[in-house]
Amino acid sequence: MRTRANERKFVMPVRVLPPKSNLEHLKHQAKDLMKQRVARLPEAAHRIREFHPRFGQAGDAEVFGAAFRLSDAQLTVARSHGFASWARLKRHVERPTLADRLELPHHERIEDPMFRRAVGLLDAGDADGLRSLLREHPALVKQQVLFEGQNYFRSPTLLEFVAENPIRHGRLPANIVEVAGVILEAGPTMAARNETLMLVATGSVARVCGVTGALIALLCEYGADPNAAVVPAAVHGEHDAVRMLIEHGARVDVVVAAALGWVEEFGRLAKTAAPEQRWLALAVAAQFGHTEIVRALLDAGEDPNRYNPPGGHAHATPLHQAALAGHEEVVRLLVERGARMDWKDTMFGGTAADWAAHAGKTEVEEYLRSSSADGKS
Repeated sequence: MRTRANERKFVMPVRVLPPKSNLEHLKHQAKDLMKQRVARLPEAAHRIREFHPRFGQAGDAEVFGAAFRLSDAQLTVARSHGFASWARLKRHVERPTLADRLELPHHERIEDPMFRRAVGLLDAGDADGLRSLLREHPALVKQQVLFEGQNYFRSPTLLEFVAENPIRHGRLPANIVEVAGVILEAGPTMAARNETLMLVATGSVARVCGVTGALIALLCEYGADPNAAVVPAAVHGEHDAVRMLIEHGARVDVVVAAALGWVEEFGRLAKTAAPEQRWLALAVAAQFGHTEIVRALLDAGEDPNRYNPPGGHAHATPLHQAALAGHEEVVRLLVERGARMDWKDTMFGGTAADWAAHAGKTEVEEYLRSSSADGKS
């Protein structure tokens, strides 16, 4: 069973495998990565850095200069698809179990019958039935189930299913706050409480159902740390949830200020922010179109030609995110400051212009393609 510490190493979006994946094709992916590394492509260096544990802090030059075998490429490919090792990926392809059915919602992939029963009671809003089951089987509240091959929710406890994030049914029972309280009374770990708070704060279903605030209040009442959720909520654009978390004591750091467009607060916090925070602040300011904050970060020396950091859509650059959202003023500013328009994201292989085209941002796409044709990058 994977630990929470290992779970958190998967911070870059993964490429979800299609049904009936072919192992030979995956082997070719590893060989292609070897070739891309030899060609010194920046997206290859970034992919290796994000998914190979030996290169987590390495710069591009170190990635390109270090010994790198086919087994290293295979490990990188496996982890980029959400598996801890090549052996685990190989088993998934060759000997799949119910838990490997990635096309199914998570509750249908649970192999443990008692845990599956608990999730069924949760989804039905049967608070009394769930309370009785947890009294009879108290270990259920701390048990984790293993899901591999997707972006997150890889080793959830029962509590984490209350967030409906990832989406399984597209709705929550009307008494979900009561159901969550039943599980919290049974004593889940603090890690589970913090993870659930993050899932609630970044999820759309709780917001649509109008229970985000009540679930945040309940989880914080039971000791969940609002600081564990405030930056993820900011990055994912759940800014009402960010404000709720602040009301419950979450700190406003330079990333949160950049995401919300709080220019004065950002200016004050940026003076003492760590380099990693400023890096993420550039990513979110570009994503949400806060031109003044982007300009301030560039003036302070932030490099527009870096992939976003872990936790900030790390498969793309600030230019990709600004183009996707159609923030033309930010796009122009980044290009004027030297942002490379030929860099491709590491998940879909698209340039910023491709991202703008995908989102229907015609004016941004035309600007990027004409600027690229003019030789700006």
